[in-house]
Amino acid sequence: MKNYDNFLLGVTNLEEARKYYEGTLGLKLKFDFSNKGMIAFNIGAEEPAIILKDENVFKNIKPTIWLEVENVETKYDTLLKNGVKFLSEPFEIMTGMAVEFEDPFGNRFGITDYSKKI
Repeated sequence: MKNYDNFLLGVTNLEEARKYYEGTLGLKLKFDFSNKGMIAFNIGAEEPAIILKDENVFKNIKPTIWLEVENVETKYDTLLKNGVKFLSEPFEIMTGMAVEFEDPFGNRFGITDYSKKI
């Protein structure tokens, strides 16, 4: 695991969430993919962001920490052999690959890579 990547949280209303995170908390908008059910906010100069996911679009969303790895498919194979139970097989995202899993206590994590240069 190289670094924290993003922190994902579910919200019931993206428009209201944006007002709160941007207006009330004063966070800077990192990206707005409202049409895909997501918006993200920076915390200071840190690369990891808080990504808000619309619970109406992402029915199974729960608080999730994504971690950056060099190669998702390689790390997936290693973790699978170590007994990690993934929620799916690796899938493509805009910046590379990702996959999510839960620890034995129900906490959700994901691993992602930046194999695509955007």
